[in-house]
Amino acid sequence: MTLPFLRPLTRGRFVMLAGLALFVVAAVPDFAMAQEGEGGGEAAQPNKLIHLVESLGWVFGPILLGVSVALVALVVLLFLDLRMTAAIPVGFVDEFTDTVNKRKFKEAFDMARNDASFLGRVLTSGMSRLQYGLEDAREAAMNTLEAIKSDKDQKNNYTAVIASIGPMLGLVGTVWGMIGAFMVLGRSTSTPNASALAANISHALSVTLVGIAISVPGIFFNAFFRNRITKVTMDVGHIADDLLTQMYHNSKKPAPPAGAPAPAAAPAPAPAPAR
Repeated sequence: MTLPFLRPLTRGRFVMLAGLALFVVAAVPDFAMAQEGEGGGEAAQPNKLIHLVESLGWVFGPILLGVSVALVALVVLLFLDLRMTAAIPVGFVDEFTDTVNKRKFKEAFDMARNDASFLGRVLTSGMSRLQYGLEDAREAAMNTLEAIKSDKDQKNNYTAVIASIGPMLGLVGTVWGMIGAFMVLGRSTSTPNASALAANISHALSVTLVGIAISVPGIFFNAFFRNRITKVTMDVGHIADDLLTQMYHNSKKPAPPAGAPAPAAAPAPAPAPAR
């Protein structure tokens, strides 16, 4: 049994651990300051995390929470879809090549058709057109690969949308808070209430902070998955083209006569006489 902390650190686990570490670094100093204020008899400083949650309120809080959950869901989905093992299964290429070399073309087609990976889907489309020539098979395979790439690009585009929505929602919160601050100034006939003025400005900046915090990982993951989609689809396209070419040329070779014995292996060279 392998302990969890001894397992290989994958890219997804690294991102989760990095986010948890940033959260701890941001939260621990605030809790420590609050405890110091209570122990020293001085006025305790308000905790920033609690103030942040209170500033979002019942309007911006659910909206930004829903946007952040959607971003996490998209990131997890794309991580699972764009794994290399999901695009090109381990051992599939060797098994497919061995089956084709044995001229078991029906079994090779069934192997590709029953595989839900990117490579299996692309090969299935290409092999179904192989009887009309290699170029037709390549075109059908590339059309399927382009459809797969388009589907992943559409999902990845939503990370860019979320990255753009975050600052916009933060800007709305900023404008809303500044309106409240100016209303405090407008109601004051003498010196304005500094506490109420600062509270409105603080709430406005808190919403902006959360919006930017959602936008930054959205921009990063959008670029990361865009490059990942390009790499995975290129690898699948090259391997599929090689396998289709190999199958086409094997199908053009004359079949060996039935019952013909397998070619004998070449005899091993005789050892040199000892001197």
